[in-house]
Amino acid sequence: MFEQAFKNIDDVLWKEAGCTTELDYTEQTSWLLFLKYLDALEQDKADEAKLEGKRYSFILEKPYRWESWAAPKGKDGKLDHDVALTGNDLTEFVNLKLFPYLYSFKQKASGPNTIEYKIGEIFGEIKNKIQSGYNLREIIDHIDELRFRSQKEKHELSHLYEAKIKNMGNAGRNGGEYYTPRPLIRAMVQVVKPKLGERIYDGACGSAGFLCEAYDYLTAKGDLSTKDLKTLQEKTFYGKEKKSLAYVIAIMNMILHGIEAPNIIHTNTLTENLADIQEKDRYDVVLANPPFGGKERKEVQQNFPIRTGETAFLFLQHFIKSLKAGGRGGVVIKNTFLSNTDNASVSLRKLLLESCNLHTVLDCPGGTFQGAGVKTVVLFFEKGAPTCKVWYYQLDPGRSLGKTNPLNDDDLKEFVKLQKSFADSPKSWSINAKDIDQTTFDLSAKNPNGGEVVTHRSPQEIMDEITALDAESAEVLGNIKALL
Repeated sequence: MFEQAFKNIDDVLWKEAGCTTELDYTEQTSWLLFLKYLDALEQDKADEAKLEGKRYSFILEKPYRWESWAAPKGKDGKLDHDVALTGNDLTEFVNLKLFPYLYSFKQKASGPNTIEYKIGEIFGEIKNKIQSGYNLREIIDHIDELRFRSQKEKHELSHLYEAKIKNMGNAGRNGGEYYTPRPLIRAMVQVVKPKLGERIYDGACGSAGFLCEAYDYLTAKGDLSTKDLKTLQEKTFYGKEKKSLAYVIAIMNMILHGIEAPNIIHTNTLTENLADIQEKDRYDVVLANPPFGGKERKEVQQNFPIRTGETAFLFLQHFIKSLKAGGRGGVVIKNTFLSNTDNASVSLRKLLLESCNLHTVLDCPGGTFQGAGVKTVVLFFEKGAPTCKVWYYQLDPGRSLGKTNPLNDDDLKEFVKLQKSFADSPKSWSINAKDIDQTTFDLSAKNPNGGEVVTHRSPQEIMDEITALDAESAEVLGNIKALL
C-alpha cells in the first residue's frame, strides 16, 4: 500500500509545472510527510496523556494541524469535501498562512534540539513548489493514506524514503552529494563498531545515511531499556549539513528511522574555527563522506592549520580535531589523497599518521558512487596514538559497478571478515609505518599480489592538481611580493 502511495505521489508531481527533477519530488514529498508524521506524533502523545489522566499541550494550533487543513474527516471517518481546501484556496492557505506560521517556530523554540526549532528551520528553508492546488489536494490525499503509528509502518516508510533518496542521488551529477551506497555505510559501521552511550557525529551528513545506519546497528540486537532508548533519542547522533534540501531530507530520514527530534544543525561546518573546538565538543565516533572537489573561500581556510581550498581535506582536519582521544573514524575520501604531492596533501597525511592510528584503508572500485565517476578510499583510524601498520583491502566485486549493477552487502562481506584480524589475502596486505617515506608520506601501495590501491589518475584529475599547485604558487608569490 505504501509503495503504491509513493508511486501515485510521483505521478502527480510529474504533472506539476513547479517540480521538474527527482530533487523536487523528494523535497515536496518530504515537507508533506513531515507534517503528516508530526500529526501522528502529536495524536500519540495526546492519547498517552489521556490514559495518564493528563492533558497534552499540542505544538501546533488547531487551524494548522493536519487534521484541520489537510485531511478534515467527517463522522464516517472519510475526507469531508465540504471543509477540505482545494484549488487556489489550498495553495493560498499553504503559501500565505501555513508556511509563515511554521517558520515562526524557529524564534519561539527554547533551543536548536527541540522539535519546535526543527519545524521552524525546515519551513524557513523550503518552499511549496506545487503550484496547482488541485495537484496539491491529490498529493495530500495520498500522503494521508500513510500511517506512522507502528514500528512496522515506520520501518516500511523508511525503506521507501531511502529508495527515494537513492533515486535523487542518481539524478544527475551530484549523486555522491546526497547518497552514499548503504552497503558501504553498513560495512563502515561494522568496522568502527559504535557502542551504546557513545556520541556519533557526521559533520557533512547529507541525507543522514551514516546516522540512520548507526541507529539501525545499535537497535538491531533489541532488549534496550527505557534509559537506553532515551540515550539513543537524545544523546547519541549528531550531524551538521550546509545545504537546505539535504538538511530537510536528513531530518525526515532520521524521523522515519525512529529519532523524534534529530540533533542536526543547518550550518556550514567549515566556518567553525578548529582552535575553538573544546573537549566537550568532541565525539567518540565519526562516520562521514564529506563533499570533495569543492573549493572553500580564503576566509574559511583561515580556520584550519593546513590551508587548502579542497573541502574534503578541510573536513578531514575537522574530523580529526572533533574526535576524543581513543575515538574512531571512518571517512570516505578521493583516492588521490593517498598520493597527491601538493603541500596540503603531504601535510595532512603526516598529521593523520602522527596523531591517529590509520589502521585500515579500503580501496573502492570505480562506479561505487553512482553518478560520480571519482575513485574513492575509506580511511579507518583511531585518534591518540601514531600509526604502526596500515592494512589495505582492494575491493573487487568481479564486475563493473553502475546504476543497474550497484554495490551490495555481499561484495563487502570478505572485507569486514578479514579486517577483524587484518589478515593477508589476494586482495589484502599490510605496510609498516616505518616503511612509509618520511618526506612525502605517500600512502599508495602496490598490492604484492598484483594491482594497485591508487590507479592512474584521469587527465582531469591531473589538470585539477596542476590548477591547485598553480594557485598555491600564485599565493606564495603574492605573499613574497607583499613582503618586498
